[in-house]
Amino acid sequence: MVENGHHDVIEIAYDNPDPAHPGVEVLTFEALKQRLKSSVARRPSRLDFHQLVLVRGGEGTAMVDFVPHPCTRGTLLHLRPGQVQRLPSGADGRPAALDAVLLLFTADFPPPLPATHAALDGFGPVAWQLPPGEFGAFDRAAAELEAEYAALRTGAAPAGLSSALLRQLLGAFLIRIARLPGPTGEPSPDLYLAFRRELERSFATTRSVEEYAARLGYSPRTLTRACLAATGRTAKQLADARVALQAQRLLAHTDLPVATIGRTLGFGEPTNFGKFFTRETGRTPRAFRRAQR
Repeated sequence: MVENGHHDVIEIAYDNPDPAHPGVEVLTFEALKQRLKSSVARRPSRLDFHQLVLVRGGEGTAMVDFVPHPCTRGTLLHLRPGQVQRLPSGADGRPAALDAVLLLFTADFPPPLPATHAALDGFGPVAWQLPPGEFGAFDRAAAELEAEYAALRTGAAPAGLSSALLRQLLGAFLIRIARLPGPTGEPSPDLYLAFRRELERSFATTRSVEEYAARLGYSPRTLTRACLAATGRTAKQLADARVALQAQRLLAHTDLPVATIGRTLGFGEPTNFGKFFTRETGRTPRAFRRAQR
């Protein structure tokens, strides 16, 4: 990983320190803590690669895009490129004492299968608490990845074959993730995913459900039903939440004036932006910024 400071957030690019550089790295949470300076480990970071964390023991709290996620045995986290995180920490704010395995990999390393693409989609859940049986399956899959990565590092197996096997083992791990239920217990419908992609392109210019539905060729009611089935939230709630998230990122990690951030997100009047942000987050923009600094 390569660290570049930017305001209060550390930009971390994928940079495997092992000679083989296969596009994936398997390491423990303890090894990651030893690699990072304590000052960096406590600061928020933004990754340009995928990071999977499977917790085998210990306790802590991870923060992903300003949402806390408790970490205990059986917790599975999936951080995607562009998301802002704080490493799991304890009550004292120091990096947590977790027994966890991390899979760091570039977006193009897993095998290009429909099921792996679904797991890598930027709109899936961030965290799951796996039941014991499911955790056992994921733990065994992670152990296979650890063993093969160790063989690659030590030269105990041909590098080309080890890299190919790591690719397939990671693909199997991602397919297991794709099978996990979403927030409503149901798989995400195609219309919902299409809406999320369109929302990602256009959230700064429109929050109109009618406009998104027209672009996708469906009625607003049909679009809202698809969103409710996938997430339990309406299309309007998802659109507002995406704008609020971008506002939080800009407030926390840039020095842009509040009025400028509002205009960037399509609000012509600062007061309208302030009312929107307070409704969505429970705090005014300035209060939120102060709390993050």
